[in-house]
Amino acid sequence: MIERIFPHPVLAGLLTIVWIMLMNQLTPGTLVMGAIVGIAVTKLTSVYWPERPRIRRPLLIAEYVVLFLRDILISNMQVAWLVLFCDPRTLNSRFITVPLEASTPEAVVALAATITLTPGTLSVDVADDRRSLVVHCIDVDDVDAAIADIKQRYERRLIRILT
Repeated sequence: MIERIFPHPVLAGLLTIVWIMLMNQLTPGTLVMGAIVGIAVTKLTSVYWPERPRIRRPLLIAEYVVLFLRDILISNMQVAWLVLFCDPRTLNSRFITVPLEASTPEAVVALAATITLTPGTLSVDVADDRRSLVVHCIDVDDVDAAIADIKQRYERRLIRILT
């Protein structure tokens, strides 16, 4: 019975928190509306993903979030430096193809979202077989090092969390 009302309770809770953050205030009204949005979104989208993602090591999520937030902060400063002080003609902007070891859709989506939310990079395409990800980098000198960095920093951790 509870699974019918809350098909994905963790996601509903996360959406509630996001709603409160978007409203920028914690009041009973925003909490109730956030809960309604969280429950409604998970209920309406549950037909598209009937199985819950398996989180093998939930404590690693905190480590991943800290790393991700740190990388966002550093990337913001790097992109600001590039925009303010570098000649755009000297940037090595390019598309790179990252081969994926992650096999679950949740891990691939989380990796693509992580890359897109990090300033200076953008996930552009996922191969139909989910075995590679095309990423645009605003400035990259060594493509192999950039690929290795993405795989080591993010994909390896997501595989440990989600598979």
